[in-house]
Amino acid sequence: MDETVPQHKHCPVCGKAIPLEEAFCSEECKQKYQQMLKRRRQLLFLMYIMLFIAAILIFVLPKIM
Repeated sequence: MDETVPQHKHCPVCGKAIPLEEAFCSEECKQKYQQMLKRRRQLLFLMYIMLFIAAILIFVLPKIM
């Protein structure tokens, strides 16, 4: 009853157990992860743009009027 689980890690997308040298369990999970990172970068960029616009509206616009 003294069985040990071999060293492993888990796929960051689906959670399946994978060998230590692998990053993803399949090409599909790798593509999903890359798409998620792309969407996250786009959202972050959009939030920076909105923050910049808000700063302009708050600090610059009242001084003009």
